[in-house]
Amino acid sequence: MVISKETRAVITALHKNGLTGKSIAARKIAPQSTIYRIINFKERGSIVAKKAPGCPRKTSKRQDCLLKVFQLQDRTTSSAELAQEWQQAGVSASACTVRRRLLEQGLVSRRAAKKPLLSRKNIRDRLIFCKRFREWTAEDWGKVIFSDESPFRLFGTSGKQLVRRRRGESYHQSCLMPNVKHPETIHPRESAFSQVLPKNTAMYKEWYQNVLPDKMQALIVQEWTAISQDLVQKLIESMPGRTAEVLKKRGQHCKY
Repeated sequence: MVISKETRAVITALHKNGLTGKSIAARKIAPQSTIYRIINFKERGSIVAKKAPGCPRKTSKRQDCLLKVFQLQDRTTSSAELAQEWQQAGVSASACTVRRRLLEQGLVSRRAAKKPLLSRKNIRDRLIFCKRFREWTAEDWGKVIFSDESPFRLFGTSGKQLVRRRRGESYHQSCLMPNVKHPETIHPRESAFSQVLPKNTAMYKEWYQNVLPDKMQALIVQEWTAISQDLVQKLIESMPGRTAEVLKKRGQHCKY
């Protein structure tokens, strides 16, 4: 039970005036066990509650800030590796302590978001495109035919990379894991208003017939035609926000 400083002062004063612990407990201002504990410690000359027992903190605020700097320099550094760096700086602590200190500073371990690798040209082109269409409305974007390639992984799984980040840093450059197209992935071309198979590309159609199984072809077409119009409309309506976000990030990655 938590006893206020004022209640402790009252109990101490009553005891100094000659009242016993039992007499003070009869006033029901605090549990009897608490009253006896306060009376027994009154010789200390203080009525402030003692600090809870536990291991003393081994690191200073300055050392904790140094650990934070180490992590922000490379978000992929593990807690065990950080403990070694910390030790070289004169701080002896376990990986568990490292995780606790980083958590206190808002840095948690999460899987890195995957985004395509952006070159300087990519960033420049993204900015040019978004500046050109920054005034377009959802109605304007609704008149556009969108075309792209969708990757289908034939086998294998993508790996994961843990990074330590603060809230709102999911798409910070140092928290991303750039990825490139895997050589064992197929990329059938598609358009919002056309069939999956490309037009005027005889070699590409031949590749479909000779390499891609008929069942896979049917599944791709089935999934593409199953895309709901509500989803398409939401994507169209998101375009003004997408362009604005890219401009805000100066051509870098964003949440979209």
